Amino acid sequence: MLELMKWVARGAGLLGVALLAASVVVRFAGSFSVGSFQVGTVMQAGMAAMLLGCLAYLAVLTERPLR
Repeated sequence: MLELMKWVARGAGLLGVALLAASVVVRFAGSFSVGSFQVGTVMQAGMAAMLLGCLAYLAVLTERPLR
């Protein structure tokens, strides 16, 4: 279960970084939308994905047995 949670954390973190990077690149290009979504919405989705990754990784760290 901890391995699955670790992969969820990594995937969510990478997705969040990709969404944030995409929103920054699109905004610097001078556009205010990515497809049918505004840049701010994509940025918030990226931040939410990174938060999910952080919380999942924290759950892995707290559930590990002490050595």
